[in-house]
Amino acid sequence: MLKGIGVSKGYGIGRVVIANETQISYVSKKDCNPEKEHERFISALDAFFKRNQELAKKLSETVGEKEAEIINGHIMMMRDPYMSSEIEKNIADGICAEDAFARVCDTFIAMFSSVDDEMTKQRAVDVKDIKTEILGILTGTEILDLSRIEKGSVLVAKELTPSMTACINKDNVVALVTEIGSKTSHAAILARAMEIPAVLSVVGATDELKNGDVIVVNGITGEIITSPTNEQTAFYLQKRLEYISERKALSRFIGLESKTSDGIKVDLYGNIGTPEDAERVLEYDGEGIGLFRTEFLFMDRTSAPGENEQFEAYKKALLIMKGKQVIIRTLDIGGDKDIPYMGMKKEENPFLGFRAIRYCLKNKDIFTTQLRALIRASNYGNLSIMIPLITGVDELREAKGMIKDIMDEFRANDIPFDENLKIGVMIETPAAVIMADVLAKEADFFSIGTNDLTGYTLAVDRGNADVEYLYSSYSPSVLRSIKHVITEAKKAGIPVGMCGEGAADPMLIPLLISFGLDEFSVSATSILSTRKELSRWSKSEADEAAERVMSLDTERKISQELCKITSE
Repeated sequence: MLKGIGVSKGYGIGRVVIANETQISYVSKKDCNPEKEHERFISALDAFFKRNQELAKKLSETVGEKEAEIINGHIMMMRDPYMSSEIEKNIADGICAEDAFARVCDTFIAMFSSVDDEMTKQRAVDVKDIKTEILGILTGTEILDLSRIEKGSVLVAKELTPSMTACINKDNVVALVTEIGSKTSHAAILARAMEIPAVLSVVGATDELKNGDVIVVNGITGEIITSPTNEQTAFYLQKRLEYISERKALSRFIGLESKTSDGIKVDLYGNIGTPEDAERVLEYDGEGIGLFRTEFLFMDRTSAPGENEQFEAYKKALLIMKGKQVIIRTLDIGGDKDIPYMGMKKEENPFLGFRAIRYCLKNKDIFTTQLRALIRASNYGNLSIMIPLITGVDELREAKGMIKDIMDEFRANDIPFDENLKIGVMIETPAAVIMADVLAKEADFFSIGTNDLTGYTLAVDRGNADVEYLYSSYSPSVLRSIKHVITEAKKAGIPVGMCGEGAADPMLIPLLISFGLDEFSVSATSILSTRKELSRWSKSEADEAAERVMSLDTERKISQELCKITSE
């Protein structure tokens, strides 16, 4: 048996197809004709743009707009003036087009790879992908075409790049296995969107597995069974059918209210990163947007988006949602993400550094532009503003003061906006938890970000393999923090939601019902399963479960008890 990280749920049984990385070779030449090499590079670039535009269109039609944005990001990267100018400088120095391009790519790959942040490291994978594709065009090397893989195949590779994954025929590939990758990698995102079971970070997969081997891939546990017995094959075939049946059965929850078995209504929202993602939330019957991550509007470009560009993006999401609540988080970005034009310094510990509201309050021109766009957009729907990484009431008051000043200006100039615009706080630091009673008097709502709250509370870098085992939202300290925040919000009479992964966790849902959480905000694909899970519990049953769990003193005891309770 092999073990990795399950990143896309489901069960796959099929024959292994090893996707070996395309090997590209060329002779490095000096004293080349710059004009000729420039023409060769532009021709290759045109072919790259054409292929990727077609690929993005296909993805948009068959999978979704959000997934197509991954490929569109590759196009934007190659249209970046800085990248193009660096390549052209090399060509002007007499370097052949292949070398001129590869040198610039390698610089970006090294830069992105050195940053201790999953999202930035993923950009290194994107650049490698682009490098392979354009070098393939320049050298006439045939790039591996995964669209031709036979039905019933388990695709195994060292690493699946976005362009490779996007080419997969999801009707033929029953599972994906790679040696490199994480839950947040673009390959994982595409696998989930295509509903293909996937297990990544499987050490030695391409050596241990051979073409034609029959294997079982468990995308839930991350286990891979090699040479399964007849009994194991039959067992997992049944599990696969049951899983598919369960997914189909979720469709009966479309159009139903999100409520407990005894009728307690909650709000079930979706998390998005682009305005287009709102369509996906509606597709899965989400009741609103609990988190719009605006930092994606600022990435993969050479300058910050202006007020009108941001306004149009926020307005688009609001119009798509047709009056349903849309909670938009202000810029949550720091030194862990490489955005050259924002002038951020590399920090020893960027997660404890100059980021989010700290950056915004020191860079008021950028923050004011965003706030103006948000306030203008509020006229087109039910918009609320959420401030991230709050550690004290003074930060919230300063942000609210800026919002008030903009509103005063808009009133004076007859610029329409929502006079009842709500301003909330994202609770993700121990400081915010401790000060929840004070913050609740100043904020219109709370939203708990369990991912960062867990990391900050336990002082654990989840990207550090040596301490990753400590990272768990089932820790008694994390659960007590969540309960305290909800209690203080209730005392102040403000609603409280959750937009971290914990909101969709079946083992946490009974506790969140008992604590009194008002709003669950999850990924679009988790909306229906979360609605189903909510409907399983009555308040009294949830209270009983919480009483059993909250009396325990270790993460291990709690996770075991929750596993027992939720499987009863």
